[in-house]
Amino acid sequence: VVKKLRCVSTGDGVPKENSPFINNTDNDKGNSYDGTNMALFEEEMDSNPMVSSLLNKLANYTNLTQGAQEHEEAEEDEGPKKKAVKSPQMGTFMGVYLPCLQNILGVILFLRLTWIVGTAGILESLAIVCLCCSCTMLTAISMSAIATNGVVPAGGSYYMISRSLGPEFGGAVGLCFYLGTTFAGSMYILGTIEILAYLFFILSFLSPFPMQTYIKKEDEADALLNNMRVYGTCCLALMAVVVFVGVKYVNKLALVFLACVILSILSIYAGVIKTIFEPPDFPVCMLGNRTLQNQNFDSCLKTEIIDNLTVTTKLWKLFCDGPEFNATCDEYFTKNNATNVQGIPGLTSGVISENMWSVYGPLGMLVEDQKLPSIGGSDPAQDIYLPYVVNDITTFFTLLVGIYFPSVTGIMAGSNRSGDLRDAQKSIPIGTILAIATTSFICTLSWPSPWVIVIGSFFSCCGAGLQSLTGAPRLLQAIARDGIVPFLQVFGHGKANGEPTWALLLTAGICEIGILIASLDAVAPILSMFFLMCYLFVNLACAVQTLLRTPNWRPRFKYYHWALSFLGMSLCLALMFISSWYYAIVAMVIAGCIYKYIEYRGYKDIKISPSPCKVILSDSPSPFSLDVPRPQLLVLLDLDSDQVVKHPRLLSLTTQLKAGKGLTIVGNVIEGTFLTKDAEAKTAEQNIKSSMSAERTKGFCHVVVSSNIRDGFSHLIQSAGLGGMKHNTVLMAWPGTWRQSNDPQSWKNFIEMVRETTAAHQALLVAKNVDSFPTNLDRLGEGTIDVWWVVHDGGLLMLLPFLLRQHKVWRKCKMRIFTVAQMDDNSIQMKKDLQMFLYHLRLDAEVEVVEMHDNDISAFTYEKTLVMEQRSQMLKQMQLSRTEREREIQSITDESRSSIRRKNQGAAQNLTLSQQSSPMEDTQEDEVAQLIHDRNTASHAAINDKAESGPDRVHMTWTKDKLFTERNRNRECNANVAVRDLFNMKPNQSNVRRMHTAVKLNEVVVNKSQGAHLVLLNMPGPPKNRGGDENYMEFLEVLLEGLNRVLLVRGGGREVITIYS
Repeated sequence: VVKKLRCVSTGDGVPKENSPFINNTDNDKGNSYDGTNMALFEEEMDSNPMVSSLLNKLANYTNLTQGAQEHEEAEEDEGPKKKAVKSPQMGTFMGVYLPCLQNILGVILFLRLTWIVGTAGILESLAIVCLCCSCTMLTAISMSAIATNGVVPAGGSYYMISRSLGPEFGGAVGLCFYLGTTFAGSMYILGTIEILAYLFFILSFLSPFPMQTYIKKEDEADALLNNMRVYGTCCLALMAVVVFVGVKYVNKLALVFLACVILSILSIYAGVIKTIFEPPDFPVCMLGNRTLQNQNFDSCLKTEIIDNLTVTTKLWKLFCDGPEFNATCDEYFTKNNATNVQGIPGLTSGVISENMWSVYGPLGMLVEDQKLPSIGGSDPAQDIYLPYVVNDITTFFTLLVGIYFPSVTGIMAGSNRSGDLRDAQKSIPIGTILAIATTSFICTLSWPSPWVIVIGSFFSCCGAGLQSLTGAPRLLQAIARDGIVPFLQVFGHGKANGEPTWALLLTAGICEIGILIASLDAVAPILSMFFLMCYLFVNLACAVQTLLRTPNWRPRFKYYHWALSFLGMSLCLALMFISSWYYAIVAMVIAGCIYKYIEYRGYKDIKISPSPCKVILSDSPSPFSLDVPRPQLLVLLDLDSDQVVKHPRLLSLTTQLKAGKGLTIVGNVIEGTFLTKDAEAKTAEQNIKSSMSAERTKGFCHVVVSSNIRDGFSHLIQSAGLGGMKHNTVLMAWPGTWRQSNDPQSWKNFIEMVRETTAAHQALLVAKNVDSFPTNLDRLGEGTIDVWWVVHDGGLLMLLPFLLRQHKVWRKCKMRIFTVAQMDDNSIQMKKDLQMFLYHLRLDAEVEVVEMHDNDISAFTYEKTLVMEQRSQMLKQMQLSRTEREREIQSITDESRSSIRRKNQGAAQNLTLSQQSSPMEDTQEDEVAQLIHDRNTASHAAINDKAESGPDRVHMTWTKDKLFTERNRNRECNANVAVRDLFNMKPNQSNVRRMHTAVKLNEVVVNKSQGAHLVLLNMPGPPKNRGGDENYMEFLEVLLEGLNRVLLVRGGGREVITIYS
């Protein structure tokens, strides 16, 4: 566990951290970090905590569902001892496969598939099934890629789309999916009523609109629809009450319903096999070749013999105006015989070849069997009063596609339960694809018996209807809580236990609209539109993310391709217009209006990130974005005196990191004024562009002329780019010759740039030994890219190896991640947590935890720290630049000229003789020497604590020889004092601890990663006090000693890699 920083008060009430680079040797005992191993990083522990303190929180993420909690559970939680919240435990079979199976094997399979096969024929029915299943399979592949691209909390497809494409698409998809789920509830309820109607004939005996009172078929159909509306409304109210009161029991009953459905499906296959040997007895009454409704007669005979008497049957009464033999009968009834045929003749009867082709027809067309003989024609005016089986709707291929498609829309059932899954990234792809494969196989072979239809479809409709009324309000609640549509925010509230009460009321109201339509065949195309719109956006999201190749697109599911996603998207669009072009236009208008409304509202109150294109085109990057799309680089180059690039390999590294994607700005600063350096700036720009072309670096070149190097680079860091197209990462080379340079400005500029990138909240990459980095033509063999993750500063350290491995230069390299464990850390648990965290990040890497205990500081560390501080002190005393020395001399002269003249008035005569024998320069030198002597004497006295006040001025007339003798004697004295002070120095204890960090960390890094192709390491921050800048450079040199290719990484203060999608 990382120890908290201890602060000292500055007297103004504001706590101030002890600086590790202030030479306060006497106060080091109260420093801010008790340990010694990580003292180099202690100044920024508040913003960049140790990895060991974060791993447990990062790895132990549980995607608990938001929302419903039962009244009973809520009451128990209010007790003195609250129950521990259980993490999701549902696996692939129970959490994804069975729910998808239950939703796919719904009302359409049981009530409409046999009718579709009889109408469209086997070939076209197979085409319909294959078309719809292909659409859902391609969508499932895209959804699997999105679902495995990070942790998916509760919210399902809405969450995935909104986090991938932004709130506009997310809102459109979410509401379309909500409407589709709601209308699906209407369809299932209508299916339930239809089953009950034919099972118990409730509409005949208990209906408010008795059908027996109507003679015409259209009037009878209207009565049937009215009865469906009444009973559908009652059933909806009952289901809504059940959902409101007992969601827990609904979930438990779902397994029972599903078991009945599965048994029904198994019975289908058993029935198919049985028909080969023993076809079932399922007679259908035919009059000639016309099919009769078997409702108001019990035998398919015109006459029958009872007690040796021939009497007419009920069938006779339906076609004749009386029971007498001489009654007037329908002409077709008189000329044709009534016969029974087997409705399920069996596989060996040749029924497959007979049903191979389609038989479409208009509304009211008689259903006929062309094999049977028929005499006479039809009279449409009379046929509507007779019990013939007729088409209740006009049938054609595209209509059947729209009616059948809802039977394959259950693929989202698994993703909608993502909050309940133990491992959504694993369960969603496997369970969804297996469910689609299973149901596709079932639909191509189904030939159910009557009781299978009744049992399976009833429980399927009941269960699916309850699931729709349970899931749709929660989806609306999630949309409302995200705040993307303000007028829906009221539906984000619910009961104290999280139940979406208001959302349930709205869902029931919309569901009632579907019930008032009262026709399953009319409702099915409506929900098909909304589901197809949702699937279209799922495929679009996968295709766009794949083509953009954003760094946060790292799905664990690898069997996807952008071409498949585009094919699925095109198929969804085609199916929308094939099913119903006017419904498709209405659905697209609704989605477009939602998109433009959210876009008009802006992102002020939205809790999710806008779409990537909006971020790029906006004036400023979005503050809501979790993942930076990719590092947008500002590359700072060094040029030699001939304006030639010193380190072209830095551009190679840029190309390998970017691969032509995103923004790249290559910058350089020339010292001077633009009027005088214009030609050099153009030459430098041309040379940089040539180097960029040679290294295949795509980007912009920006050369700045500034009065000094530091300000020029500061201007580049602040102002490069335009609007949202600004850099977020600075890449530069390590100043390798800073020790040999006579000008300390080189390393001071480097440290100031580190500070400015931190202040600008930009990431920083520093390449050490950049000339040894591979070119774009190199192909590194099998090796490793080692990441040393010491502190967490945004995750860029984890993202860079992933980006490098996308390039062919680094493709064969494996990724290894090392982290450091302290004395109080459990290294075994840390390794498990880090492995789990990498799994959530979708990164493949080896993990190793290195233990660094607080060992005693060695004599070598003391000596190295002492040498560093002695060198720093000597630099301060002896290595002043000529410009600074002249500036100091001029300042001393200007301040004290008049004072020296007044002090020398007593010896004016001798001074005049001396001035006559010496040039003017000697006079100025004498005055300066006098003053320097005074100052040095004062400094000497102050260092040795021998003077209580400033030393006396020298008021005597010197000869020139005596003057030079005295000056040399003072210089030697001061030099001797300085040398004696250097040898008597004691190392600063803060610096000793930081040197200990650098030495020990360097030892373990060299031991583990000396043979690695590349080492990435957290870059410690510069000191807050500028007095220790040269010590900071020494610490970094010690930290990187013995390593070949090193990339120091400093985060920009924001997360760039997350476990979320």
